Amino acid sequence: MRKLWKSKRNEPFFDWDTPSPKLSAKLRMVTLPTGPGCRVYFPSEELWVPISIVNENVHILPGIPLLFQQMLTGLEKELVPRIEASSRNIFRLMISTPQPESQMADYLTTLQERVKDRGVKVGSYPRWGKTKNTVTLVGRDQEYVESLVDEVTAQLDGKRISVEGEDDSETDEVVEGV
Repeated sequence: MRKLWKSKRNEPFFDWDTPSPKLSAKLRMVTLPTGPGCRVYFPSEELWVPISIVNENVHILPGIPLLFQQMLTGLEKELVPRIEASSRNIFRLMISTPQPESQMADYLTTLQERVKDRGVKVGSYPRWGKTKNTVTLVGRDQEYVESLVDEVTAQLDGKRISVEGEDDSETDEVVEGV
């Protein structure tokens, strides 16, 4: 941080060795977890803000949108291989339903409880401004996930889709206040 801060800031001399409120504030920005399973990654020599990786979970800390975007771009070579490796053999299917989340919540909660031991995750995604919502079933056992489709579509008055919104029509816009 000292090296990058000094080279990128139009700041008069700063004393990194004498305790001061300004030094304390700067040090808080780089106080990160240490120890086994912890590492710090600087995605770019242009960015003085590090990314913390703890037990292979990535923590991106900046609140400034442009800085966050630059960090993600710099992290691409670190994240893409991890995403590709973790998504192998994962099967996902989507079901479009006219039911609002509140109407299907009990069923989806019960379904998630029932299928979690088989490694299946159930997701519900409202589609603002549309009359249909999307439910997903994700798991590694494609045959098992497929075996749930008939039940889920029947319970949700739904339809299996390949792409979210593929069964939308011009008349599917929600009328405000309805």
